[in-house]
Amino acid sequence: MFELSTEGNDGQNYIIAIKGEIDIYSAPEFKESLSQSINGVQQDIVLDCSELSYIDSMGLGILVGALKRVREKEHNIIIRNPRSTVRKLFKITGLDKAFIIEEV
Repeated sequence: MFELSTEGNDGQNYIIAIKGEIDIYSAPEFKESLSQSINGVQQDIVLDCSELSYIDSMGLGILVGALKRVREKEHNIIIRNPRSTVRKLFKITGLDKAFIIEEV
């Protein structure tokens, strides 16, 4: 299971924390929660992934869909502090080139 919580706004970015696991079972709920969280946001979105322990291909697809929506508004999604396993998945899939990945 996962937990999505809005951390608020740091002046430049809208911050959302993702905790737990995103897999085929939790993906539909994750998609709905993320969509509601980013709807109407007019700035870059930071997804704090420091407590995201697992994400599968379905979860990555949801993130790509969200990135497309955010880029239509000329903004970005930043993946912040992903664990090594999650970072490795972004690298293997080439999504490390689509998303901004930052360590803070």
